Amino acid sequence: MKRENPQLACEKCSVKDSTFFGNMELSSLTCMSENKTCTVYKKNQVVFHEGTRPQGVFCINRGRIKIYKTGVEGKDQIIQILKSGDLMGYRAMFSEEQYPVSAETLEETTLCFIPKSDFMEALSSDPKLSKSIIKSLSKDLSTMADSLTTLAQKPVRERLAGALTMLIDTYDLDAIEGDTEGINLTREDLANIVGTATETLIRLLHDFKEEKLIETQGRKIMIKNKEKLQRVANLA
Repeated sequence: MKRENPQLACEKCSVKDSTFFGNMELSSLTCMSENKTCTVYKKNQVVFHEGTRPQGVFCINRGRIKIYKTGVEGKDQIIQILKSGDLMGYRAMFSEEQYPVSAETLEETTLCFIPKSDFMEALSSDPKLSKSIIKSLSKDLSTMADSLTTLAQKPVRERLAGALTMLIDTYDLDAIEGDTEGINLTREDLANIVGTATETLIRLLHDFKEEKLIETQGRKIMIKNKEKLQRVANLA
């Protein structure tokens, strides 16, 4: 299912500078690093389920994870795609409530788990970490409000264009001619991000190909005109 990989020291982490821990005091970082565990998860493996209680936080060293909520009819709504350097689980941990969402890997992923006691100790002893977390929580509230407005008011075509634009950053893509890297998601997952039926999504992707906004290779989606895509999404 998963395997331990205990050799990832926070001080030497390749994505440290893109995480909340990039500006931490070395002593605090070292102490936290000594008490964490690192695990390699396979593709499509659930990290935590909605309704379970958090015991700490996860930092993504490598890979991508989908955060989703299951509706009353059993259909998933993908809330967010997280990538290397992102932290997850801290909001539920702070509120001392159950996870309101589930997390599942989209590819083989290395996660570092920091127990609640060690994370809270680092938070209380390092003002820079506290400031970063507070800033993130404030930003999350604004992002959630924007997302709810988008889902409620925009037509599906605009929502899909907006989702693809967002995923350009998540997958670290350059929208250049000849670029073979792409957004590697199942059509069902992408439909669950946009909030539409898979059949509708496939039809719209075909339209975007006809308009030369994207190209596809298997399930990969290559962005060919980011600026026009932003205009379709009413972002530019």
